[in-house]
Amino acid sequence: MPSIRIGLSTQFNLENEQVGIGTTNPTATLEVIGNIVAEGAAGGSGVSTFREYQGFHQSEQGIANNIVIDNQTGGPFSSLSADLVISGETTISTGSTVEIGKTKTFTITDKFAVPFGDTNSRDSTPEAGTTRFNQDFGTLEFFDGNNWKTVNSYARGGAAGRAVFGGGNPMSSANQVIDFVNITTLGNAQNFGEMYALRRSGSGMSSSIRGLFGGGASPAPASNTDTIDYITIASAGNPIDFGNLSTARRNPTGASSSTRGLTAGGYVSSANDTIDYVEIATLGNALDFGNLVQASYYPSGAASPTRAIFAGGLDVYSLMSFVSFASKGNSIEFGDMVSGGGELAQGCSSSVRGIFTGGSGSAPYTKTIEYVTFSSLGNSIHFGELTQARVTFNASTQVRAVLAGGQTPSYVNSIDYITISSVGNAQDFGDLTRERTGAIPVSDSHGGLGGF
Repeated sequence: MPSIRIGLSTQFNLENEQVGIGTTNPTATLEVIGNIVAEGAAGGSGVSTFREYQGFHQSEQGIANNIVIDNQTGGPFSSLSADLVISGETTISTGSTVEIGKTKTFTITDKFAVPFGDTNSRDSTPEAGTTRFNQDFGTLEFFDGNNWKTVNSYARGGAAGRAVFGGGNPMSSANQVIDFVNITTLGNAQNFGEMYALRRSGSGMSSSIRGLFGGGASPAPASNTDTIDYITIASAGNPIDFGNLSTARRNPTGASSSTRGLTAGGYVSSANDTIDYVEIATLGNALDFGNLVQASYYPSGAASPTRAIFAGGLDVYSLMSFVSFASKGNSIEFGDMVSGGGELAQGCSSSVRGIFTGGSGSAPYTKTIEYVTFSSLGNSIHFGELTQARVTFNASTQVRAVLAGGQTPSYVNSIDYITISSVGNAQDFGDLTRERTGAIPVSDSHGGLGGF
């Protein structure tokens, strides 16, 4: 008979002794010879932690030696009540059925590998927060519940949320100006630098680092250019040569993701249907992407991380079409603009909504602001009105759009703003450094960022 009976509430202390199971000569405080099988413990016969009951302590378990979890190993691990720390090598054999629960803290002291693949191998319905390495981008990306987005690899500081406007009309030396605003605040524009030459009505394309000015018109009305210049958005300065479009043209529109910039439509000797693309992070000439559903000039562009929408334009009017950034090809019809005419309208976007403002419809100029939802096809929906009827040039963050400058038909320097996720009329933001229209806008925080 045992001389001591231990109950659940009995305190039992064994000091300065060694205990052995399977051995009569223990060499440690507790030495076990043979396998340990735990049945009915928290975690089944898998790795468990002790649950609290009076004298028992909820504590961390450490596995310091190499272990193998094979298809004979039970689970689940979802019953862990404290940290599970594995400091040795762990091998999970093929065919294992190990159920992993959610953990509050998981610390890696050396390195770990996340899933990887190209853009086309992305999971189409992942859980929000899913992270992977995109081999096309060479970057980490995560799913925010709606879209895949690239993880920022640098700090932009106070430059985040910056819109830059290059050149414009009337083509006087004053309008070689490049100015900028911080979209997240209200206020007047400040000087950024100067265009290398007088220029208006080109395509604006940008990543979170670079802004590109593509094509446009030089002082003579029929003098088109194929030049692409670039700036670093976070720092002020003059543009640097990037490359050339496939053909010289004015009045195209631009749209961009994190990596690709598209220039669509424009005027050569007549309306053009060409879509060019560049890789924004490298220098070089534009390559053929595809063609618009219908040739147009003065169209407007807006982008989500996956899609670019091209809306309206002379010779097209209300038609909207779209392309996918990740795959080259011709645009596909999206819907129609509710205003009934998209000549000279301008676009911008969050990752969810595309915004189109101003331009001309049945009257010479319109105050109309309309929007589309990128994830679904269909006609645009009325959003609100500008502070005055005019042609604008637009830039945006995920939250706010600034609708700048334009022509009423006289040139103006006013800047309006809207909150993209809501509907309503535009409000006053501030003023440009010059009265002008046709400036080329870029932003470091627009809705296309995070995509291919």
